[in-house]
Amino acid sequence: MTQEPIGAEDCDAEFSSGHPERPASAGTSGGHGHDHGLTAPDPGLTAADASGAGGAVRTATARHRKRLIVVLCITLTVFVVQLIGAFISGSLSLLADAGHMLTDGTGVAIALIASLIAGLPATSRRTFGYLRVEVLAALANGIVLGVIAVVIFVQAVSRFGSEVEVHSGPMLVAAAIGGTANLVSLLILRSGQKESLNVRGAYLEVLGDLLGSLAVIVAGIVIWLTDWMMIDQIASILIALMIAPRAYSLLRDVVNVLLEASPKNLDLEVAREHMLSVPGVDEVHDVHAWTITSGVPAFSAHVTVADTAWNERGYHAILDELRACLHEHFDTEHVTLQLEPESHRVTGAHVHR
Repeated sequence: MTQEPIGAEDCDAEFSSGHPERPASAGTSGGHGHDHGLTAPDPGLTAADASGAGGAVRTATARHRKRLIVVLCITLTVFVVQLIGAFISGSLSLLADAGHMLTDGTGVAIALIASLIAGLPATSRRTFGYLRVEVLAALANGIVLGVIAVVIFVQAVSRFGSEVEVHSGPMLVAAAIGGTANLVSLLILRSGQKESLNVRGAYLEVLGDLLGSLAVIVAGIVIWLTDWMMIDQIASILIALMIAPRAYSLLRDVVNVLLEASPKNLDLEVAREHMLSVPGVDEVHDVHAWTITSGVPAFSAHVTVADTAWNERGYHAILDELRACLHEHFDTEHVTLQLEPESHRVTGAHVHR
């Protein structure tokens, strides 16, 4: 029998004696509201949403859409201020920071558009709807971040050996405005970055901008006190080096989702042990766990049940306990389980994973 994915409100967390406790790596809040990296489930996910049968899943990015809009407005405003300041002061580091701000704004705009598209309902041809659009948007964001880092680095290196006058006054004012705005944006996105790839991408970009603004401020102070212009190029290189690791981190997580790697903090062997502890369960095989998009993890498995338990306990009770375990102990809402009695199993018919 195949169990359609259902919401948490339909499953009672009742476990047999001897059932393992929730794994420490999965948190201690009883299955609700704690951070699971990129895989935190949506508490409001309904049965129709999870199954993709005509409902639209409200993704992690969608839950933080208002925060993204506010950050986008702040980012674009600061970009204009820093761009004007860079041309007045002649500072490459400030221009690099302005370019990074523009990249941030573009990334946030892509995330917002992607979250709207991802909210479209599923169809018979696209059973998960357009949820992966958010992941593709995060991929584009990561690539752009990497390109920006390379361009800034090359431009900074090419300036060495040439005398470029930098006016520290406008440079400091524009950098201070940018740093303050970045700090505000960082606080706005701090909670959402734990749930969504796209929000996390925006958060990391703003964090890099804040560090970049601090580097520009330090460079401006040095130029103001010593007239040592080379510090501007050095600050630009530091900004590029701060951007590169963040681009790599974001791209790595995107690739993990696209390659359908197991969600963070979900150990399949531990999950299998929990399922095998349910009375009557003889074997758990063909186990798969993956992330459809940020906030929408999925799990599937074949479960072999002893004939005596199938007849005496009933497969409904076994199914309910398995489903409750995966929800309460592993924060997995979108679950598909195929139960079969031991007598139905044909030797060699399954490839055990």
